[in-house]
Amino acid sequence: LVRTAAAGDEAVYGVNTGFGKLASVRIKPGDTAPDFTLPTQDRDDWSLSANLDKGDVVLCFFPFAFTSVCATEMECLSKEMQRWTDKGATPVGVSCDSFAALKAWAERDGYTHTMLSDLHRDVCRAYGLHWKDLNVAQRGTVIISKAGDGTPTVKWSQAREPGTGMDLEQVLTATA
Repeated sequence: LVRTAAAGDEAVYGVNTGFGKLASVRIKPGDTAPDFTLPTQDRDDWSLSANLDKGDVVLCFFPFAFTSVCATEMECLSKEMQRWTDKGATPVGVSCDSFAALKAWAERDGYTHTMLSDLHRDVCRAYGLHWKDLNVAQRGTVIISKAGDGTPTVKWSQAREPGTGMDLEQVLTATA
């Protein structure tokens, strides 16, 4: 991470993507997680607040469907579903691809987990994971839980370089 600017009294950090502008990582542990509703690959509405009633939510942001690193990450979500369930967590993929592209990709590659279409980029921007130069989600993971008062709260977050996939064991450990 490198310091990119100051936002008020707080430093803003970003990851050098190698493609120009730095992608800011503004959401951090302890922050209130913005609530949202997005369509799934099956065109069903999926909301953060409703799913937090079931336990922690792991948002796995990725730039593009049908690409190798993204495919490896999504495979981890589906193939390791029992491990996520054992931790009381619901993992979901989030990208700026259309629901139709996500559906075709899930069917082709056999993904069984939920994928969300952030077509208007509102959620990746709200979470500080918008890759401005390509106008897509930056690769990153955010774990959200409910605080004692019911507020959705960021438990753990990480932004990664485009070619660096999620470390499954690291994320599962942070979910505990």
